Amino acid sequence: MPPELQCVSCGNRYADRWRCTCGHPLDFVDRPLPEESSPAPTTLDTREGLWTFDEFFPIERRVTLGAGWTPLVDSEGRSPSKSRTDTGDAPDWNCAFKLESVSPTGSFKDRGAALTVSRALACGAERVVEDSSGNAGTAIATYAARAGLESEIYVPADATAAKLRAIERTGADVVRVEGSRENVTEAAIDAVETGAGWYASHAWRPSFYAGTSTIAFEIAAQRDWHAPEAVVCPLGHGTLFLGLCRGFRALADAGWIDDPPRLLAAQAAGYAPFVEGSDDDNDRADGIHIREPVRADEIEAAIAATDGDAIAIDAVATDREHERLHEGGFPVEPTSAVAPAALREYRERGVLADDADVVVPLTGRAKN
Repeated sequence: MPPELQCVSCGNRYADRWRCTCGHPLDFVDRPLPEESSPAPTTLDTREGLWTFDEFFPIERRVTLGAGWTPLVDSEGRSPSKSRTDTGDAPDWNCAFKLESVSPTGSFKDRGAALTVSRALACGAERVVEDSSGNAGTAIATYAARAGLESEIYVPADATAAKLRAIERTGADVVRVEGSRENVTEAAIDAVETGAGWYASHAWRPSFYAGTSTIAFEIAAQRDWHAPEAVVCPLGHGTLFLGLCRGFRALADAGWIDDPPRLLAAQAAGYAPFVEGSDDDNDRADGIHIREPVRADEIEAAIAATDGDAIAIDAVATDREHERLHEGGFPVEPTSAVAPAALREYRERGVLADDADVVVPLTGRAKN
């Protein structure tokens, strides 16, 4: 039998459900931790990809595309061109970038999809359903195809053509839904409740967060088991933000690092429930257009527990940073740009010192 699930609110337990009957999210009852001390990073078998850290997982590997061990690189390359120096527009991020954009399907969502589709197989699923603005749908559809499962992906009607092509090429059934991002989720849930398939939701399934927690494991290992002072990342449903929180907390509980880093969120203006006074819609960062995150309480708790924060980034700042990233040699999608833009603002506000030790995940690659 697959590992048991428990409601985070009422405590009800289930063999398999996507949410509790009381409406709250579920998490795994057991949270495995390795008993041995941290291994020397050079002894880790990175050929296993994210499954290198399976001692932390409540899920057995059933599907893989080799995701994991994305590069951690210094943000600054060689000196910018003379013309850019003259304008004073040099990148000057002064951080390390975790290049999730080089993942098999182009985003960090590979990590969650690998464990979620593995969980679906363990539960006997034959067809999976997901709702997504792009990257999560692509990842779930791709890993489902790898596992021999059918998939049905619900997307906004105005999703970009490139993202739709990436999903359709897996053989998935794509359902376009008019209206808000919330309308897309409602349509998917309606389909699941009428028997369309196993809901492989990146927002609801705890397996997805187990997968994204591996970013924290890798960052720590790539830094010889030293956590950075802070991690700045985009925040929509919180699949990356909470994955980082859970991953660094698990490492601390296992004694592999001393203390987790501060978690500093970058939300899209107009879609920023954790930021007061965010009104103008940032239509560029469509990957985090979420006004009602499923795990909002947990996100608030993670911000508080890590001495974190959340700020909203507008479209102008997103476009400006997106251009800088491409000019700096990082071909990412616009949503990825909100985190480096937020890093600038956190420094301007004095939340972070200019020389603070910071890691910024670049979450998804540019789509053609």
